[in-house]
Amino acid sequence: MKINEKNLCAFAVSATPVDKEGYLNKRGEVNKNFQRRYFVLKGNLLFYFDKKGDKEPVGVIILEGCSIELAEDDEQFSFKVEFHGTNNRSYILGAESQESMEQWMKALACAGYDYMKLMVAELQRQLDDIEETPLPLPLAQGVNSPVPPPRTRHNPFNKPDNNPHQRSHSMRSTSSNSSRLEDTRLVENNASAKVSITFRELHNSYGRPILKDFNFWKHEQREKVDNSTDNLITF
Repeated sequence: MKINEKNLCAFAVSATPVDKEGYLNKRGEVNKNFQRRYFVLKGNLLFYFDKKGDKEPVGVIILEGCSIELAEDDEQFSFKVEFHGTNNRSYILGAESQESMEQWMKALACAGYDYMKLMVAELQRQLDDIEETPLPLPLAQGVNSPVPPPRTRHNPFNKPDNNPHQRSHSMRSTSSNSSRLEDTRLVENNASAKVSITFRELHNSYGRPILKDFNFWKHEQREKVDNSTDNLITF
């Protein structure tokens, strides 16, 4: 992989966000002694300087294809960045405390592209599970929210409790009683009006005209049948 050292050095000291920074002891590749270096983690790039505030880093570790493990070394609180494969170098780093070592190991383990890819896939799976799960209740109504009573309309022919001679009736509209139906709608829409009517009054107002029309219709039907019978030719 080709690396532009000038751009890499500029990125190391730029004002871009820093994921983690601090001093660690780094074991040398030729000289096996530990040397104190200042490390700066930006994304999957781990820069290290001689001291804090230097204008250029001493080196950089690209955290791809590696694993973060505890190191079996004399240095206390040490861990290693191990690259698998032939001719790959492993970096031995030592922290100042157990807590600092765990924080650095966690930060470095989460810096690689493979880890970020797994995290994105897991978040997408959780999002899909949330979208597929139906809501238990509508958003506008909570679990303990009171349920409003059903809306009712006032029927002016309902009988009061104190009058045993009254009955509850519903209106039936016919084509010949359009004016009566209009009056009924006006009474129903007036919620403050409470009308009481006896069965006799109801029958005189609606029952008798309906029976009269029905009898008249039956008489017409009977005459039609009689006329059709008289027109038949008998032998």
